[in-house]
Amino acid sequence: MTTVLAVVIVLGGLIFFHELGHFAVARGFGMGVSVFSLGFGPKILKFRCGKTEYALSIVPLGGYVSLVGEGEEEEIPEGFTPEESFALRPAWQRLLVMAAGPLANMLLAWLLCWILAFGWGATFLLPEIGGVSEKSPAAAAGVKAGDRVISIDGAPVETWEDLSGAIGRSEGKPLALEIARSGSPEAAGADFITLNIVVKPLKSVRKTIFGEDESTWLIGVRATGRAAVRPLDFLDAAAEGARQARQMISLTWQGIIKLAQRVVPLDQVGGPIMIIQLVSRQAHEGLAGLLALTALISVNLGILNLLPIPVLDGGQIVFCLWEAVFRRPMAKKVQNYAMRLGIALLVCLMLLATFNDIWRLVKGVG
Repeated sequence: MTTVLAVVIVLGGLIFFHELGHFAVARGFGMGVSVFSLGFGPKILKFRCGKTEYALSIVPLGGYVSLVGEGEEEEIPEGFTPEESFALRPAWQRLLVMAAGPLANMLLAWLLCWILAFGWGATFLLPEIGGVSEKSPAAAAGVKAGDRVISIDGAPVETWEDLSGAIGRSEGKPLALEIARSGSPEAAGADFITLNIVVKPLKSVRKTIFGEDESTWLIGVRATGRAAVRPLDFLDAAAEGARQARQMISLTWQGIIKLAQRVVPLDQVGGPIMIIQLVSRQAHEGLAGLLALTALISVNLGILNLLPIPVLDGGQIVFCLWEAVFRRPMAKKVQNYAMRLGIALLVCLMLLATFNDIWRLVKGVG
């Protein structure tokens, strides 16, 4: 029951927020909206407020906003005027309506990350050395496992990200590390001693999160993996939430590019079954993990909808951009062929994702 409830709330909330983005901007421009539905298919519940019918439909995996005059040849529904027609509005207004859904998903991701940062604080890796590679610059300089880096070239180091960032930006120049070392004979009864060590980073190759080789400056150390939490006030949490959401957007976009480049294998593509599994797992592990996963899914939904595939928001944005630049709509015949190609592409993508989901289930059982 917990799983079903979590899936319905997460997916329903994401779809609602996406469609709310389209709805809010359309209404802001004075465009008519005949139906706002959460879900597809037969309507379970519905009511009318003003000119718009609000509905809850039986198939929860989706939703839609029916804009008046969305098709150029579509008749204006009773009660609406031609001035409220979507098709008769300037291209830039239609573009903003189409972009509002994906952007609403990005906004939701930021709000969820904001809630996480405010409620649970900012978690960060401590700048503690968990291991030192043999014959590395760090080993040659005398850095040992268990050391904690306090500063680099006089600049305070509070997180492992601070440490790795300073090393990566060094361009090979010697770095003056201030280190706290505990359990050393030199401590003479004190909790730790402070040492000043100079390390010269070496140009090396390491693997990125996508498995590619990356050339960077390293000193040959790895983290202990110990983390700490820093409480944040309301405004600091907003900034931290924005940073986390921006990182999610960047990594998701890079992942899609790497998938197109075949750097990331196609068997990593997941669909509804994978999403349900992840939501179920996080629902049982705690609210913080569920909120973080929801933010990530929201970012994925937003970016996928911005792809220039005609049946998605991104494809409609391309049509609007064409009209804005060339002062005329793209030929109807071209749009129709593009829509068919887009539908075929989406069907193939859904089949691939479903196949991968089922194959993972089969391997898991095996």
